[in-house]
Amino acid sequence: MLLKFMAAGAFCFSIFTHASCQDKDDQKVRKVYHIESGGGWDYIAVNHNKLYVSHGTQVNILDEKTGDSTGVIPNTTGVHGIAFNNELKRGYTSNGRLNNVTVFDLSTNNIITQVATGENPDAIVFEPFLKNIVTCNGRGKSLSFIDPTTNTVTHTVALEGKPEEAASDGQGKYYVNIEDKNEIAVIDLKTFTVLHYWPLSPGEGPTGLAFDVQNKRLFSGCEKLLIVTDATNGKNVARLPIGDGCDGVAFDQKENMIYTSNGDGTITAIKQKNNNEYKVKATIPTKKSARTIAIDEKTHELFLPAAELEPVDPADKNARRKMIPGTFQILVVH
Repeated sequence: MLLKFMAAGAFCFSIFTHASCQDKDDQKVRKVYHIESGGGWDYIAVNHNKLYVSHGTQVNILDEKTGDSTGVIPNTTGVHGIAFNNELKRGYTSNGRLNNVTVFDLSTNNIITQVATGENPDAIVFEPFLKNIVTCNGRGKSLSFIDPTTNTVTHTVALEGKPEEAASDGQGKYYVNIEDKNEIAVIDLKTFTVLHYWPLSPGEGPTGLAFDVQNKRLFSGCEKLLIVTDATNGKNVARLPIGDGCDGVAFDQKENMIYTSNGDGTITAIKQKNNNEYKVKATIPTKKSARTIAIDEKTHELFLPAAELEPVDPADKNARRKMIPGTFQILVVH
């Protein structure tokens, strides 16, 4: 994913509550956690009642319920994502501009070490079959597999295009959206080889990826489309309209709901009726720039980083709009 509005600054917190009621049929932004400092962002992650927010040159850690600051992981320039190995009580950040991963202690937030990866590590995942940490290296067009017991890269898998987000079936298969090829790559984790490249047509520019392990369905967020793929054979089983500028997908297994976070200022909420039948249930207003998403499957809350943006430049309407300093925030949707 693209890292937005790079900068750095001091951290402070404020909270605004939109509503106290919670109705599953009326999902909306109910709270906003403010991080009043400069800094770009990409992924957000949930772990043990804490939010880990990529933020320019650092990761901000917030209490999930209150938004209070509980810590910072510094020196993560160009940070994209955060992953966790709770058995070892370790956290990991993918630092796109440093071409490495920061390893930190989940109990103290102290940095343990940094591990060199392929070029521009973007998405980062704890893979349960190997119990490895895996980075999708954007410019490197590769995957780096990190053994968390030694903090070393033990395998590198070359790909034919730019890897975006990835997901594991937990049984030895690893699936990766290839953004510039409009494909899903299927990796055999026993041999570290690419088994297939499955086309996502008519989907273009796949970014966010979520996986329904139970029903073996992959959900790829593409340009204005969610493509549902059968993870056993690569068949495209459904395509659904979503908002523009999707950069993240979340799946709520218990509720059978898929959510796409769209940069146009919406979440598209899709109901999974059965393995091959899906229906758009709602379009939830968020904020323009809220492109990535994380879910707490216990509370069913959704978290999206966003910011206020400067007005469109009339001289160049296609230019990327800059973040207004001091407006970075986390939207809480329920």
